[in-house]
Amino acid sequence: MTVLGGIGFTAPWLLLALLALPILWLILRAIPPAPIKRMFPGVALLLGLQDDESVSDRTPWWLLLLRILAVAAIILGLAGPILNPNEDQADGSGPLMIVLDGSWAGATRWDEQIEAIDAQLSRASRASRPVAFLDLARPEAPVFQAADTWRSRLPGFTPSGWQPDAARIAEATSFLNETGAFDTLWFSDGLDYPGRDEALAAFEAKGAVDVYQTAANVVALAPAGFEDGAILLTALRAAPGPEREIALQVQGRDPVGNATLLATATATFQAGETTADTALTLPAELRARITRFDIQGQRSAGATTLADDALRRREIALIAGREDREGLELLSPLHYLEQALAPSADLIKGSLSDILPANPDVIILADIATLSGGEAEDLGEWLDQGGMLVRFAGPRVAASDVSRVDEDPLMPVRLRTGGRTVGGAMSWGEPKTLAPFRENSPFFGLPIPGDVQVTSQIMAQPDPTLAERVIAELTDGTPLVTRKTREQGQIVLFHVTATADWSTLPLSGLFVQMLERLAVASSGTRPDATQLDGTTWTPEQVMDGFGTLSDAGNLPGVPGPDLVKAPPSPEMQPGIYASGDRRLARNVVTDETLLEPAVWPARIPVRGFSVPPEQPIAGLLLSLALLTLIADVIASLALTGRLTGAAGRTAAIVIALGVPLTMPSQSAAQSTELDEFALQSTEEMVLAYVITSDARVDDLSRAGLFGLSQTLTFRTSVEPASPVGVDLERDELAFFPILYWPITVDQPRPSSEAYAKLNAYLRSGGLILFDTKDADIARFGAASPNGRKLRDLAAPLDIPPLEPLPADHVLTRTFYLLQDYPGRHTSRDVWVEAAPPDAEQIEGMPFRNLNDGVTPVVIGGNDWAAAWAMAENGAPLVPIGRGFTGERQRELAYRFGVNLVMHVLTGNYKSDQVHVPALLDRLGQ
Repeated sequence: MTVLGGIGFTAPWLLLALLALPILWLILRAIPPAPIKRMFPGVALLLGLQDDESVSDRTPWWLLLLRILAVAAIILGLAGPILNPNEDQADGSGPLMIVLDGSWAGATRWDEQIEAIDAQLSRASRASRPVAFLDLARPEAPVFQAADTWRSRLPGFTPSGWQPDAARIAEATSFLNETGAFDTLWFSDGLDYPGRDEALAAFEAKGAVDVYQTAANVVALAPAGFEDGAILLTALRAAPGPEREIALQVQGRDPVGNATLLATATATFQAGETTADTALTLPAELRARITRFDIQGQRSAGATTLADDALRRREIALIAGREDREGLELLSPLHYLEQALAPSADLIKGSLSDILPANPDVIILADIATLSGGEAEDLGEWLDQGGMLVRFAGPRVAASDVSRVDEDPLMPVRLRTGGRTVGGAMSWGEPKTLAPFRENSPFFGLPIPGDVQVTSQIMAQPDPTLAERVIAELTDGTPLVTRKTREQGQIVLFHVTATADWSTLPLSGLFVQMLERLAVASSGTRPDATQLDGTTWTPEQVMDGFGTLSDAGNLPGVPGPDLVKAPPSPEMQPGIYASGDRRLARNVVTDETLLEPAVWPARIPVRGFSVPPEQPIAGLLLSLALLTLIADVIASLALTGRLTGAAGRTAAIVIALGVPLTMPSQSAAQSTELDEFALQSTEEMVLAYVITSDARVDDLSRAGLFGLSQTLTFRTSVEPASPVGVDLERDELAFFPILYWPITVDQPRPSSEAYAKLNAYLRSGGLILFDTKDADIARFGAASPNGRKLRDLAAPLDIPPLEPLPADHVLTRTFYLLQDYPGRHTSRDVWVEAAPPDAEQIEGMPFRNLNDGVTPVVIGGNDWAAAWAMAENGAPLVPIGRGFTGERQRELAYRFGVNLVMHVLTGNYKSDQVHVPALLDRLGQ
């Protein structure tokens, strides 16, 4: 394309014809108008007379100008003029490489990025430039193909849950050694990362480099912390800027297990700052149901932080050295512990052998000195796996010889024989008080009441490691609480009793706060790499670049230290990891993450994603030329006197009316378009989808129904034509047996006329498949934005009572025998028309006698179109699951689609008695 004066031309060589216009002017100027010939015998009488009026021998200048303008308009129209042409290098020549950062940082504006890439591919296609893609987050050897081939694959492009790193950059640049010269369009996510400069140098060595990057500031959310009974949340942004407030959402489960919004909070970036902190105080019961935190309006893995065991309600086991005595509740060694921990933890009681299989988070031993060999061994194994053992002293421990000579494996320090008593009737001195807590103590910052006094305690043996293990002490320097780590676990000893016998600590609020900090908060802190050494963690769910969780499939386990230290990558994907009963969240952003904006050299042109739409104006110019020529004809007739009389006026009127007659009216064009639509929809069976005005969703719906149509063609006698999109306001619905309706938050609500058509369609036997596409985060209902939108869209529809798809519904056996109905997600929450109340299972039949007709609606959220989506070459467009598990899931999705179409076409055909023997045989009954 050549751009002249802000207008692009697809055939600029035709503009050379404009050079002939001056010559045409001279020729037309030199030719006089044709004379008027009239037969009049009396002309002989006029011979010799002088003619006072003469006819010009030249064409009037204004008529010449009109003709020249008409010719110029024709030349310009045929040259393919385009307004708003893009002057980028995509319209050059030679191969074109499109490079993507492809990370979570670009996920929020991924649709804008895809639209910009599509525009560049369109221009590359017009220039016949071969195109290759290189995703730096997931590098693969680039293959140059036609631009239109890549355009069909764009709906399958998704961002990764990690950023490119030096290793992947080195792998990507190594591929360039096998390619020739090319130009590069680099679509950046706006963040800097190691190896970006090296990659830029490699691409510049191959040709020109242009960068496309959004001007929006990238924001992210650090992992949640828990301190002083509050959840601490820290938001990050890449570049300093003006003051900005963001909304944070706390997602979790309601009491029945449905995804819901539990709470909201706000955080404010001060002017010039890149971090914003906020604290959120929630009851322990509510905190235990949190699954994730999100930044509202941001759709990326970086703006999401997953919750794990650190925030859930702890399970604490209480074991005492003596049984409770009836009538002496306050003397029970567990009474004060129960009162302190019950509001914030689930308490478990029983013997040690009964409790250990339940794998509690914390075990508290109140005045238990000696454990049997088997109990000590089992307790040690539990500790090594990350448990916390809290022990309290008492008469039994003071009288025993545990940890006297050698440090006991289940004690944090060595102990002196006996104990110390101060402030009593038989002792010297006053009761001791607590010293302020050290900074490295988990109790640091807690106020110490003046009435907390200690009268008796067990003393610790002096030891080189004693000082570092003391986390609370008395004013005279003697230890009150000591702690040590053992593998992944911790052992804590209170050198006083859990009752008020030796101190007033259990009677104070400080006792509750210390246990909360220690048993509830500290046991949920994130372990470091050394604590996870020697462990293997298996991924349960992984998170993509949009922040969506999916099943991890057959991904291998990862070493424990890597789970904490290694950056996110294809081998270490963000998500939820499990080891035994423990679960850890691996988030994209860590406490050490620093967001740095991408800064490009001055020699590199940087543009935004927004591309103004091109507007071809060839039709306008050719229409203008036609009008000009008609005006020329009328003017020529007027000059030659041929417009006089009734015949001339009639000719002028006919010519003037010829313009609208030769140009089809809008209503006629629309009628023709509707006729073509009806013809296309009725020549063969066609699957249809509702146009949502979201180009990405519509493209995926079309690709999904194309894949389902291909599957039907290859596996059944049904051979659908290419799917079509349906405009509910304009198109007739009666042509389609099934209508796929993907739900998006922003799609407009149909008009009352459209709802009338929809209700008529449902009553006449049509089926609508509503797909909220959010089964990974919500079940059927209004628990998600898409679910609420579905409620709003479906409210005016005449939908019968619904029920979850029963196991004996005919839809489960119309072609394949199915028990699950997955798409891209695997929820079993699929809803259909409810069976009549009197439906009963007839003896000898494997199913009930359900409704005779076809269920008018099927509602779910498994994103079936994504699982069905297929390119023209038959390759799947959207990855589903991992490995064989993912392919099996896609196969089941195709089978559900086949059953759905066959159900629409055959109704309750498979409920007929004639099929019972075959079905019983297949069901193994």
